[in-house]
Amino acid sequence: MASIKVDFPDDFSNRITRLGDQTDRIIEKTLEAGGDVVLGAARSNLSASIGKNLKYKNRSTGELVASLGVSPVDHDNKGNPNVRVGFNEPRRVQTAAKGKRSYYVATNAMVANVLEYGRHGEKGKPFMKPAKISSRRRCEAVMKEVLEREMGAI
Repeated sequence: MASIKVDFPDDFSNRITRLGDQTDRIIEKTLEAGGDVVLGAARSNLSASIGKNLKYKNRSTGELVASLGVSPVDHDNKGNPNVRVGFNEPRRVQTAAKGKRSYYVATNAMVANVLEYGRHGEKGKPFMKPAKISSRRRCEAVMKEVLEREMGAI
């Protein structure tokens, strides 16, 4: 039987070994960088769409914009790492004028959904879908840059 022996240069072999030890850290940094790009676009779009073209006085408290963020890196059911751009819960509870009774307040995700898609008699003001579309290439470029920089440092 024929056999073949391949000797890698020591430098390359050492880099591959170190990469194996630091893969999780590199993936986390890469995904966080991409998430920050999408977060910036979503936050900008959200700020621009809140309080525009209203029939009634704007009652925005800024809570929705403040609750928008990036989740920590986690793994899906197939083991793939990912981050999500979304809204932090719970929404602050508002109370009645005298402070004795509290009443139901929608979650941040519900408020964002109404803003994104609208409701009966009110047009939606999309902010997430345009952010996703407009930031895709920039997000991929930033993630590639971070990945190459982190791998180059090894």
